[in-house]
Amino acid sequence: MRNLSELSRALFSAADEDTILGLAMDHIAAAGPCRAEAGYLTADGDLRASPKSPMTHASAVGRGVRELDGQDGPVSVPGRPWSRALGLRGLEGLLGYLVVTSRSRPTEAEQSLLATIVQQTAAALSVALARRRQREDALTLHRLRDEHAFLQRQLVCVAAELGYQRAVQSLVADVAASRGGEEAITSALHRLTGLPALVEDRFGRLRSWTGPGCPDPYPEPDPLRQDEMLHTVACQAGPVRIKDRLISLVRPHGEILGVLALVDDRGEADEHSLRALEQGSFSLASELTHLRDLADVELRLHRELVDDLLAGTGEASAYARSAAVGHDLHRDHYVVVVQWPNRPADEAFAQTVGRAASAVGMRSLLTRRSDHVVLVADARPHAGALYKELSRETGTRSGMIGVSALCASPDEIPHRYQEAQRALEVRRQSRERYGTTFFEELGLYRILGPGNDHRELETFVQEWLGQLIDYDSRHHTAMVETLSQYFTFGGNYDETADSLAIHRSTLRYRLQRIRDISGNDLANVEDRLNLQVATRVWKIVLGGPG
Repeated sequence: MRNLSELSRALFSAADEDTILGLAMDHIAAAGPCRAEAGYLTADGDLRASPKSPMTHASAVGRGVRELDGQDGPVSVPGRPWSRALGLRGLEGLLGYLVVTSRSRPTEAEQSLLATIVQQTAAALSVALARRRQREDALTLHRLRDEHAFLQRQLVCVAAELGYQRAVQSLVADVAASRGGEEAITSALHRLTGLPALVEDRFGRLRSWTGPGCPDPYPEPDPLRQDEMLHTVACQAGPVRIKDRLISLVRPHGEILGVLALVDDRGEADEHSLRALEQGSFSLASELTHLRDLADVELRLHRELVDDLLAGTGEASAYARSAAVGHDLHRDHYVVVVQWPNRPADEAFAQTVGRAASAVGMRSLLTRRSDHVVLVADARPHAGALYKELSRETGTRSGMIGVSALCASPDEIPHRYQEAQRALEVRRQSRERYGTTFFEELGLYRILGPGNDHRELETFVQEWLGQLIDYDSRHHTAMVETLSQYFTFGGNYDETADSLAIHRSTLRYRLQRIRDISGNDLANVEDRLNLQVATRVWKIVLGGPG
């Protein structure tokens, strides 16, 4: 009984089922002439032999035990006249077997002791199994709790992500519905990310900024660096960090229309900010495409109008069409011809000219020809502003601009276009090839070019002799004739006075009056040349005083 008590404590203290089965097998000999030949445990619906089994005929015994199909019964063990498989049963059913052998049949007392050991072993196995399942259940519960916590965190993240996506989609939908343009998009992006948001055109000029820190004035872009930046961003997927900015290109169908950026000098932008930036660039692409399409239509209408004005069109039609495109053709205009020999007169150059004209305050209509761009401007261009701005835009000063005389009505535009071309040609042929030339400042060169007509000669004579002609008409004098004779005789006072039948002092008086009335200086080479040509044209071509 003392041994049974010790065995019981050992069995119920054992860590696992194999240990319990091993203890039972070790103590079977205490029941008399018996010994444990093998032990089996139930696992996954089958019986597996315990590592403690000392048998050398394990396979044959195992087959015999399995044939009992869960019942107690004899098994054949070579060399042992009495052998029996005793089932270890608990509340869960069959837990295993102990195979016991003896050289003689055990007495009833010995069989009773064996039965007690089997019961104690079965009870210990039940407890061990319960503990193991409890541990497994605890591990499973812990794992389930961890999985539950992980799923909860994922759910929170998904909910936050969905909430953020809904916020982005809502703002984008609001922007699209409002047609607020670039400002609406940068404002929405600033609200979503908390970072300053901006839009630049593809040339690096600011179109919209929302948030603090906007430079004033905004830096002038460097064309070379701008192209390098666009190439760098275009070669990578998604937004790209360039210094303190996260930049996303706006390029529907591969064409770069602009840049959407976040200013992130502290590196605070997260994946949500990047996603919002990408979504904003998609929305901006749609907006800029719409604006570009409208601009293309407007540009086409502008150019068709300018082409017709240069070719000659009716005033009524010209006024109506100009009003339709938002340009007042009733104002005085000038025709401006722009040529940069190192730049083809393509669409890109035409846009450059248009931007430069707007930058210097010129309101104009624009078209292009094979080698130059034509502007019809509603004010006289500043002598150097447009040339300076174009030199900055193109990166070279190697360009020429010709400006016509004032144009008072649309039907004068074709003639003024020829004047602008002549001014450009004079600039091209001059020693100082590059810069701006005004037709009205050409002087004699105005009537030396090809294609001049009678009206141009009259204009030239009126410009240089108009005040003297008017004076002669009002006062019945002969100032123009006196000047003509003076030039005819090479400035000789005596010969000029004789030809006019006046005294030398009278001639001197008349020449002084000519200086006073015309404002021209006969001692100035340019004035003297233009006056001499004008008197010749007045007398020979235009028929003199008549």
